[in-house]
Amino acid sequence: MSTGNKPPSQADGPIAAEERGAEKAAERPAAPKYPVYERFYTWQGEGVHLGQAAYFIRLYGCPQACPWCDSAGTWHPDYRPASVALLSAEALAEAVAAESSDGAVVVVTGGEPILFDLGPLTGALHALGRRVHLETSGIAPLRGRLDWVTLSPKPTQRWPLPEVVARADEVKIIVHQPGDIAAGLATLDGLRPDAVIWLHPEWSRARERDMRVLNAITEAVKANPRLRAGYQMHKLYRADDLDAHSDKRLIPLGGHPELGY
Repeated sequence: MSTGNKPPSQADGPIAAEERGAEKAAERPAAPKYPVYERFYTWQGEGVHLGQAAYFIRLYGCPQACPWCDSAGTWHPDYRPASVALLSAEALAEAVAAESSDGAVVVVTGGEPILFDLGPLTGALHALGRRVHLETSGIAPLRGRLDWVTLSPKPTQRWPLPEVVARADEVKIIVHQPGDIAAGLATLDGLRPDAVIWLHPEWSRARERDMRVLNAITEAVKANPRLRAGYQMHKLYRADDLDAHSDKRLIPLGGHPELGY
């Protein structure tokens, strides 16, 4: 006599399977979308990869709020853009493929990009065959497969995590005052012996040729040959301005007009 129960093959039919699939999809976290302040194709203006073709993805948001930040539009309340695009990893990869040459590296910067899960983005970019570089102050764990990590520690703000220091391929210490050299070096406990350490004059000091800062960098490099003197060469060329997508608003350093642009 039939019990009225459906055989397993019927109870587990296509409708039930579809319902379970929908439930599982609902349980999975949604793919992240990234707040893109600007994106543009140019060349890397500083560090080990100076002069190399690079597509920059600059993400919005940063809690560090450095007083001389040269990307203050990514966080300063007085210079927020009218809107910030939220783009998926796939959309960004499509933009990179369409707007830059094969072989150009992709630099993810900010703001502070380490605050976001970069795993989907690095995966989509690696699928294009692109190398992915990160520029960060190192205040959160790294997420995503990165080919190069540039650490820019902020000793007067939050220090980088030890795990990020240990992973860094190069370090960029921004020198606003001569004492910033020792302060920046103090954040680097655990840095690999082969990681390159750059000393960059903060842009207002470089622009005005502040010899206290420039001479301090020179003397530091002479005293410790592991250190290298750096500069933001792209600002001399104004290379970023040539791309239609770059932000061309005049925003003062750190949001402070007295520091200039």
